[in-house]
Amino acid sequence: MPNSHILIPNRIVIYAKDIRNITGRSERTARKMLQQIREANGKKRGDLVTVVEFCRFTGIEEELVTQFLMY
Repeated sequence: MPNSHILIPNRIVIYAKDIRNITGRSERTARKMLQQIREANGKKRGDLVTVVEFCRFTGIEEELVTQFLMY
């Protein structure tokens, strides 16, 4: 299959660096936000946060976030 037909899957997980880039907030604030999202979803420290969970927490449309993460 030619390289032009390879599909790159969308990411499921969001990281502090992504939150920094999306919101313009500091690294520390982004990490704090991740922790708040974990707590709101009953997750433990270090558990991964999904894009869907981030979007529910912030109210940002999932489509906007996934488009942003593709680039």
